[in-house]
Amino acid sequence: MLALVLAVLCGPAAAQELSALARLDPAASELRDDGAWVELRLAISQPVPWRVRVLDQPPRLVVDFREVDWTGLEEMPQASARVAGLRAGVFRPGWSRLVLDLKGPLAVEEAGMATGAEAQVTIRLGPTTAEAFAKAAALPEPPGWALPKAAALAPVAPRGEGPLVVVLDPGHGGLDPGAERDGFSEAALMLTFARELKELLLRDGGFAVTMTREEDVFVPLETRISLAHQAGAQVFLSLHADAIPEGEAVGATVYTLSEEASDKASQTLAERHNRDDLLAGVDLSGQDDQVAKVLMEMARAETTPRTERLAASLVAAIKGAGLKMHRHPHQEASFAVLKSADIPSVLLEVGFMSSQSDLDRLSDPEWRARLQAAILDGLKTWAEVEAAAP
Repeated sequence: MLALVLAVLCGPAAAQELSALARLDPAASELRDDGAWVELRLAISQPVPWRVRVLDQPPRLVVDFREVDWTGLEEMPQASARVAGLRAGVFRPGWSRLVLDLKGPLAVEEAGMATGAEAQVTIRLGPTTAEAFAKAAALPEPPGWALPKAAALAPVAPRGEGPLVVVLDPGHGGLDPGAERDGFSEAALMLTFARELKELLLRDGGFAVTMTREEDVFVPLETRISLAHQAGAQVFLSLHADAIPEGEAVGATVYTLSEEASDKASQTLAERHNRDDLLAGVDLSGQDDQVAKVLMEMARAETTPRTERLAASLVAAIKGAGLKMHRHPHQEASFAVLKSADIPSVLLEVGFMSSQSDLDRLSDPEWRARLQAAILDGLKTWAEVEAAAP
């Protein structure tokens, strides 16, 4: 049953035959919990290709459809002490996703679609262990399901030669808007910032730039790393504008991967990624997880000091431009998008939407241009240092 549930029930290719938008019937749909089972029943206006799987950290059930209008979802009867909430939105062009935020691990015991006047999807969840849930969540995406490859770029030149290949990663998107305040969303602000930064870098002439998303769509965190490898990234820059519920945080902050997270990152990537997405130019398809982990740790040993120099260069350039930075401008964390072993990767909190002054700056084109110019300077300084390194 597990293999059935985690596979694509109707593959993306079949979707071409069913392109009309299906609609949710909230009155005929419900989420209920009888103590033994959690059952989700969705009535939609026509059958469409779909699939269901679980994801971890935090635990959640995701159901992808081609394509459903979720209007009225909030009106659907919902009663379960084991589900924290439901949300839905665009997952990728032509596909939508429903997410159940789970309060703990649950296993998919049954999943099916019945057709008639309406199509009805029924998914039944039962208790499971944290270990079994994590194993199910770690299963790779089935063939043909991954997002399209990043835009083709010229072959990567040796370090110090040719344009610097930069992948910009606007945080969030689609059904995941990120932080929100006063009509602004983190996803929209960072997409605008990334587009402007991309244009600036391209005009400079020393950069080849691609983005993990060019529109308001959801891109899974680990897929963002895969896209960076496919683009031949020499720098991966993830852009965010978070909000904190308590305390006060103001100013731009540069994050790199914490040392404690490095070993776990290598292990997780070895378990979950396609082998050709782990290390650029290295075929790991015939290697087991342990061998892949060792090779990634070797790559990380070389990449880490380069990443630290990149972070320092960005901090120096932003400060040098007289722009507001957090009182701790360089911090470490275990963000998933920082876990590539062979690409210098940093996450830039452009500002905090929980701060009114930061939000005002984020929505000011002139201020954004100043920060983008500082990022350009920081990248150029770092590239010069790296080119001169032995």
